[in-house]
Amino acid sequence: MRKFLQAVTDRVSTKKGMWMTLAAWFIITVLLAIFTPSVRDYEVSSIDSLPDDAKSVIAQKKIDNYFKDNEGIPAILVFQSKNGPIQLNQLAQILEQITAGKINGVEQVVPLAQLPPQATAEFFSEDQTTAIIPLTYNASMESKEIKEANEQLQKIVQQSSDYTLYITGPAGIAADTLSLFSRADFVLIMSTVGLILVLLIVIYRSPLLAFIPLFAAVFVYEVVTQILGLMGKAGLVMSKQTISIMSILLFAAVIDYSLFVFSRYREELKQHEDKFVAMKEAMRETGMPVFFSGGTVLVAMLVLFFARFGDYRNFAPTFATTMAVIMIASITLVPALFMLFGRKSFWPKIPHIGDESVASHSFWSKVGRFVVKKPWVAIGAISIVLLLSAGHLFKLEYEFDTMKSFPEDMLSRQGYEILEEKFAKGDLAPTTVLLEGSEPFQQEQIAKVQEELSNQSLVDNVRINGVTEDGKAVNYSLTFAESPYAVETIDAMEKIIGNSDEIMQKSNVDGELFFAGETASLVDERGINNRDVIVIVLLETVLIFIMLIVLTKSVKMPIYMMGTILVSFLAALGLGTFLTNLFFDISTISDRVPLYAFVFLVALGIDYNIILISRFQEERQKHPVKKAVEIAVANTGGVISSAGLILAATFAVLMTQPIELLFVFGFIVAVGILLDTFLIRGVLLPALVTVIEKDKHEDKKLATTPH
Repeated sequence: MRKFLQAVTDRVSTKKGMWMTLAAWFIITVLLAIFTPSVRDYEVSSIDSLPDDAKSVIAQKKIDNYFKDNEGIPAILVFQSKNGPIQLNQLAQILEQITAGKINGVEQVVPLAQLPPQATAEFFSEDQTTAIIPLTYNASMESKEIKEANEQLQKIVQQSSDYTLYITGPAGIAADTLSLFSRADFVLIMSTVGLILVLLIVIYRSPLLAFIPLFAAVFVYEVVTQILGLMGKAGLVMSKQTISIMSILLFAAVIDYSLFVFSRYREELKQHEDKFVAMKEAMRETGMPVFFSGGTVLVAMLVLFFARFGDYRNFAPTFATTMAVIMIASITLVPALFMLFGRKSFWPKIPHIGDESVASHSFWSKVGRFVVKKPWVAIGAISIVLLLSAGHLFKLEYEFDTMKSFPEDMLSRQGYEILEEKFAKGDLAPTTVLLEGSEPFQQEQIAKVQEELSNQSLVDNVRINGVTEDGKAVNYSLTFAESPYAVETIDAMEKIIGNSDEIMQKSNVDGELFFAGETASLVDERGINNRDVIVIVLLETVLIFIMLIVLTKSVKMPIYMMGTILVSFLAALGLGTFLTNLFFDISTISDRVPLYAFVFLVALGIDYNIILISRFQEERQKHPVKKAVEIAVANTGGVISSAGLILAATFAVLMTQPIELLFVFGFIVAVGILLDTFLIRGVLLPALVTVIEKDKHEDKKLATTPH
């Protein structure tokens, strides 16, 4: 691999190779832009998170098959009056207008005017100021079509009454999410580019040095989005959330690797007059570490193919494709752009032959000297910080209500919270229970199963929704006493599912129970997520460990490289959740955040360790261990700290997104990167290397010392 990469970078690092590389990237980018679709043409608001063999999915398919009325996209119309009680007659007239208005996709609306008085009561709150009406859209409707239909509903209500209409449920959320991300994508890209540009100029005080990495990132972004567009055309489904995180990863990684190349290029320009020779020497030492750094991220993304949860699996092809293009760009496009401008890239601080490589009085030179003189002090101090940070994990609490992740001013969330306030908590999302048998059920049997279900923990009530004509399937609606998204409710649902055989035995009924709905789905999601966390963490750790062995040609070195990163992740998760609660009043997080954070923090954090250790191994060939550590820290400290600051700031841009999950994820990754940059890579890892690694003459002396 090293010889192949060297052959590639040597070819690129010539005048002819530079122009051929730039021409190839330009032609490929233009052709893709002209002849291929963009990923934006195929991204969707959400994807199916659960696999087809999940119990709740199987249950829902059976229910849809037996009871056709269940098919479609449900919406909940929440009517609220600020001027006294809602009038039944007026509400009935509004619903009739909705039905007569022939709004595209509306298939079912509760015929309120046709119901007896006792049946209409359940649609109104106790104070009569709020009413809820279920509505069903055609199952084939896209989010854009639902949004247009919702706007028509709003228009009818505004023209016919002084009521306020909130549309929640899956249909309302889908429409609102579409609006949110249509604005958020532009904000995300502009914020990312703007922030990176400012930071590069402030840190390096060179306008060209700021624009060159961004120019490379723009090329890569265009290529990636068009390739993903082709994959979308071929059938790959990509969520808006996935594309948002992909954009951040792309800009962050390209900038990171550009800075590693630039740093070593600047060193070599102080020793070689010819800019092509300087880049050739720079890439011979940097090409392998940079390519391997990208490889660790690529492996981390490929590992996500082994996940069963849809959100994780959706990351795999998108991020893997992105990293593959970035890796190619890091050894071709990036060095070619720097060579194009040569020494002018660093204006006004142009490097000259004979300039000092790193100032002895620089911050990282001082850190390097301190670490090799007092390694145990460094290890002890950093260990205390990391342990205290990780200690906050014992207070970690998960949030399973996805509505809480949306902005407070989003109409579907407001409607949802009105439901929470005005109606019983369990009514927010009743569980659908299917009783299926091979023979028709008797009324006594149906009633007995209903009774046994009602006796289960936390169950408030159970109603019979319908029986098939042949009597072989019964539809129950089960309502919990607590919120369907509460942890205790999910626990109760899981216990009921586990006790389903016992329920049937007590009912003396020969049949099988199936559970569908929000709470049943959350049981499956939690179980599958826990499984995925174990599988992904183990696989990613093992595979990256093997890659580090190949790179370092050592077993011992990868142990403390991976060890420090894993400890850093735990510290970042603990400290990040503590700070989000302290500064942003977010006390719970999505159960998806830990795995998201692990994948990115380990994959990206190990990059800095690779750069440091590669430089240490290079210097160790010429110097003793302590001196090699000191030089490695001094020479890599500046570029890694600046790259870390930019990387952390780039992920922090996710905090501009309207989804709390992305906000928390971006913040935790930013915190973790800063920990890696300054404490792990800057102090802890060099100190461990100083203590554990021995000079060759010391190893020989120990081997010959009699015991």
